[in-house]
Amino acid sequence: MDRTVRWGIIATGGIAATFTADLQELPGAEVVAVASRALAPAKEFAGRFGIPRAYGSWDELAADEDVDVVYVATPHSAHRAAAGLCLEAGRGVLCEKAFTLNAREAGELVGLARSRGSFLMEAMWMYCNPLVRRLVELVRDGAIGEIRTVQADFGLEGPFDAGHRLRDPAQGGGALLDLGVYPVSFAQLLLGEPDRVAAHALLSPEGVDLNTGMLLGWDSGASALLSCSVTADTPRTAAVTGTAGRIEFPPGFFYPERFVLHRAGREPEEFTLGQAGSGLHGMQYEAAEVMRALRAGETESPLVPLDGTLAVMRTLDAVRDRIGVRYPVDLS
Repeated sequence: MDRTVRWGIIATGGIAATFTADLQELPGAEVVAVASRALAPAKEFAGRFGIPRAYGSWDELAADEDVDVVYVATPHSAHRAAAGLCLEAGRGVLCEKAFTLNAREAGELVGLARSRGSFLMEAMWMYCNPLVRRLVELVRDGAIGEIRTVQADFGLEGPFDAGHRLRDPAQGGGALLDLGVYPVSFAQLLLGEPDRVAAHALLSPEGVDLNTGMLLGWDSGASALLSCSVTADTPRTAAVTGTAGRIEFPPGFFYPERFVLHRAGREPEEFTLGQAGSGLHGMQYEAAEVMRALRAGETESPLVPLDGTLAVMRTLDAVRDRIGVRYPVDLS
């Protein structure tokens, strides 16, 4: 149960570097290979992190029998291809979010993994954070009663020029898939897939969303007011309010180090991570969950279930439908 888990990394950008740095601090984790679409960046990345093998193609890494699981850190427009290649080769996969460009692609990856008995998980690190897990426990145990509202936002000031991937429909550009996936995932972690979706957005000349507001509704009477932006630096906070109290997350709700529980007639209760100054970035929790699942012979994580990932992708599709954002892949 404590065997070494051998990792491969696809892509060499900032998120890959952050994940690899955290991964190398985990006992029992070994990064054995990295791949890019060109050899030079793969070699540079390998040298920076002391990784023994560098590949100039994804196919070479997928074929490496020494790799147990691959972290796919490409832009989300390449997730379907990169993750599918690794699953076909028998590798487990941890795939960054947004999981794919649309729910159809997500369903294809999930179907492939399940048909082959291969491990697959969305890299929704928020779900694996100990404080977010504690939030789920408190809500489940009735600490705030029945949920009535969820509020969450994630916005960056920008601006991003017309040549940036965030402005390119072919690359899944816009605020929704890069940033909006967090507020939507936060709400659905607590309430499941919504019964109704409404949305409004400011679109770029290229046809991607620059600023999006979402109102999700459930038959229980609960609602979620969510927003994302690549034109405004929002607070990046979240709150869950129930019939008996509320829980508030300060800025950075998707990688929290603290939250506060408010209940009528009681002093506020603060919950903290208690690991300040560790030097890690918070991505070690999802990596540890992947390793736990692999050692246990599981093909899905109960913390980040594939059915939940599919439900989030359906909601993101519904939001895009409401605001009129189409990607070329939607037509294929």
